[in-house]
Amino acid sequence: MTVFLAGGAVRDLSTGFPVRDLDFSVQGNALKLKKALEKAGGKLWGEHEPTRTLFFWFPGSVRIEISSTRREDYPKLGKPVYHWATIVEDLRRRDFTANAMAISLNEGSYGLLLDPMNGIADIEARHLRLVSNYGFLEDPSRMIRATRLAARTGWEMEERTKVRYENAKAEDGIDSLSPYLKGYELEEIGHEEDALKILRALEAEGWIKHLFPAWTSAKADLAGLENLHRILIQLLMQGVNPDPSAAQMQLLTAKLPPKDLSALKKMFPCQGFVEQWDQLDEDAKEFAKVLTGREAHTPSATWKLVTSYQPEPVLWLAYSSKSAPVQAKFKNFFTVWPEARQNVPVALMQEMRITPELPDYAKLLQEMFYQLIDGKLQTPEEMRAFLEPWSPPAPPPPVTFRRTRGRRSETKRMDEDEDENEMPDAGSLEGDEDLDHDEADEDESEDKEIIPPMPPARIATKAVKKAAPEAPSAAEKSAAKPAPEAGNKAKHPVPPAKPEKAAGKAPEKPAAKKPEPKPAPAKSAKAPVKSAAKTVAKPAAKKPAHKPVPAKKAAKPVHAHTHAQKAAKPAHKPAKSAAAAKKKKH
Repeated sequence: MTVFLAGGAVRDLSTGFPVRDLDFSVQGNALKLKKALEKAGGKLWGEHEPTRTLFFWFPGSVRIEISSTRREDYPKLGKPVYHWATIVEDLRRRDFTANAMAISLNEGSYGLLLDPMNGIADIEARHLRLVSNYGFLEDPSRMIRATRLAARTGWEMEERTKVRYENAKAEDGIDSLSPYLKGYELEEIGHEEDALKILRALEAEGWIKHLFPAWTSAKADLAGLENLHRILIQLLMQGVNPDPSAAQMQLLTAKLPPKDLSALKKMFPCQGFVEQWDQLDEDAKEFAKVLTGREAHTPSATWKLVTSYQPEPVLWLAYSSKSAPVQAKFKNFFTVWPEARQNVPVALMQEMRITPELPDYAKLLQEMFYQLIDGKLQTPEEMRAFLEPWSPPAPPPPVTFRRTRGRRSETKRMDEDEDENEMPDAGSLEGDEDLDHDEADEDESEDKEIIPPMPPARIATKAVKKAAPEAPSAAEKSAAKPAPEAGNKAKHPVPPAKPEKAAGKAPEKPAAKKPEPKPAPAKSAKAPVKSAAKTVAKPAAKKPAHKPVPAKKAAKPVHAHTHAQKAAKPAHKPAKSAAAAKKKKH
């Protein structure tokens, strides 16, 4: 069958009120579900064949009402004619818009909210609005329902609904109320959370006179109801959730004569509820025997028994019992044993890595609570021993990745070696005599524009160049000095001129007809080696400067003899000398 959760349950879910009973609507004959629900564990409380309605009670204090979806016509006031219809038509025939909603429980549309009368808007406005303009005249029980819902929720009837309510009340439309609906509304008083408040509200509106005149708030045990509600709250705080309906009815009719009480019970459509009401004392006595027997010899066993037993007898026994042992156990259950939860060693559990994220954390807390109320965990050592099996293993230490410094220091050492190799000797300084001043000026002007810092070795090189005095050129030396003799030549050999560092720089021409070493100029990686004669013909000062080549890309110069090859080094200094020579030329 197609089934929907409808009526008051959807209203309470939408507003946040506690849901005690569940109303289901099925598209089909709901009476056919009787055997299946009894097989599922439900207890049949009653049925109403004209509306195809079943009333069931399930363990866990759950009341269920299952009815067939229908449409109602009223040829006479208070006497409906039923037509089996769809869920939308069923919602349109209901009393108030807040109750005319349903939630689908079917595959493919599970959770879909049906609200054809815009009940959500009236719930937000806290209004009771009639679905039909003639709702109070067609079904007078809706006036009783309006009073009951207003007293429970604190809502007010919408303005037009209020006018229709007063008109139907003035016309005595309540006289056409059917016996079935009278008994239904009387039973609903006992199912309220605060039944005495509802009874007084109905009495103030005058509806009790039409429902059952012998039953008034004066026939109720007021002190007993107050004490019952106090015990109910204590049980709810400890996780026991009884349905107080039968216990409330027992106290609401405490001063009612037996004859009137019997007549009242016969009016209820759910005779199963009447049986629960009548069996309340017997069920409480049976529970008292179990509570004072061997099954509850320890505090933990007593706690498990109270929390697992049928909650309605537990509530009534806690209220009605005069036995000292029973009252002592309930006193411990309500006040003494719950204090043991404060002794749970939370700090120790965190130290042992027992956190709420563990899957069995709730079970561990419950087991420790049982041990504490039994007095088995007194010292920190006992608590640690109890928690040890629950403690997860320690996580592995974190892996730290560190950068090794060997590679960086090795690179720094290589750079220092290269910078030392760039230090020029006296011969190379003599060959650069014409360009030293220009180079120094150029360096001073360009040093301001260079962003990266210079290595210390290069700074020392430039300091040496600046401190060295200007030396005469090689041609001037050869012209001023006479040619040495052969003997002197052997004793004082002339050191060979070292190759130029900067690419494109040509060495000075040596003296004519002197057998001195002839180093090759380092023009570029592709420049051929010049002969001595061509070198004499074209001095270095007049030679056009080559395009500067970056220091790191400059190739090793090719030399004419082995000594020059040994003295040659890769050029690392930026090619500034060629730019300086070009500037001097122009």
